[in-house]
Amino acid sequence: MLKEIAAGIAAGVLIFLALKGVDVTPFLLLAGMGFLAYWLIEKKGLLSSTLGGKSYTSTSPVSFADIGGQGTAIRELKEALEFLLRSNQVQAMGIRPLKGLLLSGPPGTGKTLMARAAATYTDAVFLATSGSEFIEMYAGVGAQRVRNLFNRARELARCQQKKRSIIFIDELEVLGGKRGSHTSHLEYDQTLNQLLVEMDGLKQDQEVQILVIGATNRADLLDPALLRPGRFDRQVRVDLPDREGRLAILKLHTANKPLAPDADLEVIARETFGFSGAHLESVANEAAILALREKVPVIEQRHLMEAVDKVMLGEKLGRKPSPEELYRLAIHEAGHAVTGELLRPKSVSHVTITSRGQALGYTRQKPEHDIYLYTRDYLETQIAICLAGAVAETLVLGSRSTGSLNDFKESIRLARVIITSGLSDLGVVAEENLSQEQMHEASTTIINQEEERVTSLLQPRLAVLQELARSLVERETITGQELRLLLQDQAKAS
Repeated sequence: MLKEIAAGIAAGVLIFLALKGVDVTPFLLLAGMGFLAYWLIEKKGLLSSTLGGKSYTSTSPVSFADIGGQGTAIRELKEALEFLLRSNQVQAMGIRPLKGLLLSGPPGTGKTLMARAAATYTDAVFLATSGSEFIEMYAGVGAQRVRNLFNRARELARCQQKKRSIIFIDELEVLGGKRGSHTSHLEYDQTLNQLLVEMDGLKQDQEVQILVIGATNRADLLDPALLRPGRFDRQVRVDLPDREGRLAILKLHTANKPLAPDADLEVIARETFGFSGAHLESVANEAAILALREKVPVIEQRHLMEAVDKVMLGEKLGRKPSPEELYRLAIHEAGHAVTGELLRPKSVSHVTITSRGQALGYTRQKPEHDIYLYTRDYLETQIAICLAGAVAETLVLGSRSTGSLNDFKESIRLARVIITSGLSDLGVVAEENLSQEQMHEASTTIINQEEERVTSLLQPRLAVLQELARSLVERETITGQELRLLLQDQAKAS
């Protein structure tokens, strides 16, 4: 109504000026430019409610049953969603409405899937966008997009005759970063301020209930105003899955794939400590691709094991080292494998000198159980295993190579963990109170002790190292079981 009145007044003024003999051409040009700007903004979506067409509504419903390995996070999320489902009881009890949920955790753990499942669970309209889509170089653009996003959520809910709407904002740290951290660009702060205002305006008795779900990998970067009660009232941690969780995820992603009788998903779950749900989906997919490439009708265990290696390290490379380099590489990996098996029995899964990614060869170990706390003994054992490749080269070949560079870096990192965790002979210390010389001396002492330990382990087993290296050169890959049989034969012979 106001727009029509304003247009009528403007037209009347122009007619009056024209009758008085005033040239109204400049005014007509300005009016045309203003109409064009309005048309671009409101009709063509330059600042439209669809955020440039990149926001979307969910067309394929996802339920919590489709998400594996996140039982704890799902229970927390369902408990929070009860505020939406039981809104009448919540209002009768005088409880403040739930306005926001924050899902935080590493990439690939299923935060977006959980938000979509929340929309299905609550029978709500689902809109999704990313924090980066709100930030532009022009002041006020992001704030306008935030307003339009909330209006769009209400409009869609009314059109679909639903009482609830869920707005999902991925990469929330881009939109909701701490104010003042972008000193040269106030657009970030204005956009965040508008989001805070919109969330403050959400009421329990509104026609459409709106819940904002944010997802982030870096909760530490968020502005404190977002995390206070009344904004994002609940924070749900979506962590990497444990072994049972990984098994559940693998079962979900292989449900539509033909598995051979020998395919053991429990073994794969043990082998994939530290994998996210996205990694595990990729393992299942790569295994199916390998089977298809070989024209095999079912996915066998070897395909799954190969897929784990590919996801972890990359595709096999075509480069072929010279025979001398290949034997040195085999000795290096034999050192890792023998030391790993002696210090942590039955831990070696397989040893290979096949090049993948940046690795010329590798020894894969599987933990008996998922480990979240580390003792000094465990860390020292890991340092010893890292150093074993270089020690084996020295004992058998008389010299070392640059292939040990990454092993040394990892050894130094682990030694620093021992020191900063208060597990070294220095006792409990603050890292900032240690000079570089003190840190170097303490870490060197730890590494030298472990190098001596590895030398004493491998010195009487040179024959095993050489036999294992010859097998690796011939076959490229040795299983953990074959390694254990070789060590048993050597023990009997001695």
